[in-house]
Amino acid sequence: MRIVGTNIPDNKKIGISLRYIFGVGPALALQIVRQAQINPDKKAIELTPEEINRVRDIIEKNFKVEGDLRRQIMMNIKRLKEIGTYRGHRHIRGLPVRGQRTKTNSRTRRGNTRKTMGSGRKPSASPT
Repeated sequence: MRIVGTNIPDNKKIGISLRYIFGVGPALALQIVRQAQINPDKKAIELTPEEINRVRDIIEKNFKVEGDLRRQIMMNIKRLKEIGTYRGHRHIRGLPVRGQRTKTNSRTRRGNTRKTMGSGRKPSASPT
């Protein structure tokens, strides 16, 4: 089943499978299921075409998800870069944006670059 351009897993409950859509989390998935008046314990494969259309209409009319949301996030970051804010400079340099420390714990954001001596060295050959 496809909703808003995303494949929804069939064998999971509808409240869980809606979370596969970018921009739909646990609370929003539960809210959508309630608005569509569907039993949250129902699996996605058990939904009738009418229920699927209700869910699809609710998501498309009321919420910004998938491509639109990604585009909005990209535009927000681009705006921060253009006006030269501190957060924009952090995005440009590829460093943590939200005030995390960078002396040690920024491997995810910077990539796994080790700059200390010997930390990324290959193991030496075995002694003969």
